[in-house]
Amino acid sequence: MRLRSRLGVALLMTLFAVSYFPDSSIAQASQNNQKQSPPKDKPKQNQSANKAPAAKPGSASKPSKTTKSAKTGNAGSTKKTKDVRVTVTRPAKNATTGSRPSFATAMGLRGQHDDLSLKSSAAMVVNQDTNDVLFEKNTGVSLPIASITKLMAAMVVLDADLPMDESIQINAEDARSYGKSRLATGTSLTRREAMVLSLMSSENRAAYTLGRNYPGGVPAFVTAMNQKARELGMRNSHFADPSGLSSENVASADDLAKMVSASYQYKAIREYSTWPDLTMVINNRPQTFMNTNRLVRSGDMDIGLQKTGFISAAGKCLVMQANINGSPLLLVFLDSVGTQSRFADAVRVKDWYQQMDPSEIRPLRRLM
Repeated sequence: MRLRSRLGVALLMTLFAVSYFPDSSIAQASQNNQKQSPPKDKPKQNQSANKAPAAKPGSASKPSKTTKSAKTGNAGSTKKTKDVRVTVTRPAKNATTGSRPSFATAMGLRGQHDDLSLKSSAAMVVNQDTNDVLFEKNTGVSLPIASITKLMAAMVVLDADLPMDESIQINAEDARSYGKSRLATGTSLTRREAMVLSLMSSENRAAYTLGRNYPGGVPAFVTAMNQKARELGMRNSHFADPSGLSSENVASADDLAKMVSASYQYKAIREYSTWPDLTMVINNRPQTFMNTNRLVRSGDMDIGLQKTGFISAAGKCLVMQANINGSPLLLVFLDSVGTQSRFADAVRVKDWYQQMDPSEIRPLRRLM
């Protein structure tokens, strides 16, 4: 009975306090909630102040103070370190290339084993002098070739005998062909400079303006590209634009070996495609363009001609003419796994061929 009386009294006192002093009770509850959670009107940017800003793709930036702190382990909680790691973690697979796999991957060609353990889905090695095929892997399959297209575009321009010193200008149509470029609308350059940038640093706007300034414009230019392909015996090829951004630009490794051999006959293409770098003044500011082929920049191989390429549908691609162990070889690598693996494949071929006894070389077939 005493316990029930005490409980009843306590209950009555609680009801009395809430009824007559509601503000104090609510205020106390509010204070308790504020201790547990941040104010609602706190700026969002302060909540992420510990996160290092994400770097722009393809650009290098100085590490932020937060990043430095996380690396040295000085100030900063475990939560801060986790935030920094999230912002600097390498993008997930296909994060930058899109969710769609390359054509070769969709066809089941990627990852197939070969005697040289190459990372490219299609590959070919041909002796340029004899047309003997020394190595091949999926060479008859037509695949997107990305910026390797620019070799064909260069041949079409040179065949037309257009004045290379003529000034051409980047206009709005050129800019629409490719969103990111240092060749802003209104930039003036010679046809020769546009070709150098197209072949050396794979400048898409430069390639497109070469086609636009062709007699008849881009449609006539693309027609000439396909006509040139037929003349070279490229039976499994098709071209749809001057730069290679369209996945409709396709060719087989067989056809690309023929195209590389043909383009090697042009002194300008040999020279322009193998320049390590070029500095131009654009909008009163010097701009340095680098060769997209690291083997050219490093000088690791005797390269007479080269072209790289990449779009999601094509994967990482590379074609070259290189002198190895005294022999001029045509090298084709399509849909390589990563940016560096196509160059590593070229080095594997070089090492393989240098170790071979010339008297023991047995051609697989003749490139027709």
